[in-house]
Amino acid sequence: MKKAFSLILTLSLSAGLLAGCSGSGTEKRVVNVCSWGEYIDESLIQQFEEATGIEVNYQTSPSNEELYSSLTLGGTSYDVIVPSDYMISQLIEEDMLQPLDYDKIPNFSKIADRFKNLSYDPENLYTVPYTWGTLGIIYNSTMVDQPITSWDAMFDPQYADQVLMINNSRDALGIALMDLGYSVNTDSEEELRAAYDLLAEAKKAGVYQAWVMDEVFDKMEAGEAAVATYYAGDYLSMLENNENLVYVVPEEGSNWFVDAMCILKNAENVDEAHEWINFMASTDASLKNMDYIWYASPNQEALDSYPDYYEETYGEPLDMERYEIMAAPQEVLDRCEAYLVRPVDTRTLYNDLWTDLGILS
Repeated sequence: MKKAFSLILTLSLSAGLLAGCSGSGTEKRVVNVCSWGEYIDESLIQQFEEATGIEVNYQTSPSNEELYSSLTLGGTSYDVIVPSDYMISQLIEEDMLQPLDYDKIPNFSKIADRFKNLSYDPENLYTVPYTWGTLGIIYNSTMVDQPITSWDAMFDPQYADQVLMINNSRDALGIALMDLGYSVNTDSEEELRAAYDLLAEAKKAGVYQAWVMDEVFDKMEAGEAAVATYYAGDYLSMLENNENLVYVVPEEGSNWFVDAMCILKNAENVDEAHEWINFMASTDASLKNMDYIWYASPNQEALDSYPDYYEETYGEPLDMERYEIMAAPQEVLDRCEAYLVRPVDTRTLYNDLWTDLGILS
């Protein structure tokens, strides 16, 4: 499949890079990037390094919450991070990001207007959008009796020991809130405790086989679980390895998100960080990245030309149903809510409820 082709290319390019390394006696330019797992075509790192002479130190974090913990505990040396919308708002609120010099990011002009001036960065001072998409349910059609259309499935004892719940507090509690008919941005303690109760009862009833982040790939691809919740782009990657998987944005609605590139206030390699962001926002990089990770790009040229790019690359038409899972149409987004940063008291309650669930203990 296409991922295997890209991986072979990446490995061969990486081998060439390693073979060509030698000490020059000059100080290397570097950029330290932290993003999510399975979230970049790694051959783009090679391409950027060859084009600029800047070495990329690329690390990953499993969730926004763990990224935030690593930043606040210290000991990290990232320049560029790629958090989600609500976490960006919190980082701005806590003065942890620096304003970007958009003169050094001319490819920002290629970002579609609908991804600019969003709630997490209303004046477009700190961010360049990287990807966007939806959260939904993934299920194995051979392991359930009928199509799943509701968040109810994530709490249903009929799927005992066959459900993978997402292992971060904002999504997990958000799923419970949506199932109960509440906003994912509620500050109501009563509603949040009701969401907690729904998760706790399902956990006690043995509904959850595991609480996962990227472990979901292996489990769903191998048919080890029947139902999971994860992101649309990752579903499309799983589908390449298990054609029985189905993705649905539940009838109650869901979360739609934007992940964006930011530079930390204490970044040591600011010029290099701007070069990396500009490169990743380019149409060529966006097309290649979108093709590999199956997450939609906010670059309008890349979005518009991807079906043709796919056909030219693979010699067959793009399945437009898959394209609309990756780049959800407006009627789907209209049923979804973006996460907004919540007041400190609400964030504290989230942390307390998550601790009480005992997922990470």
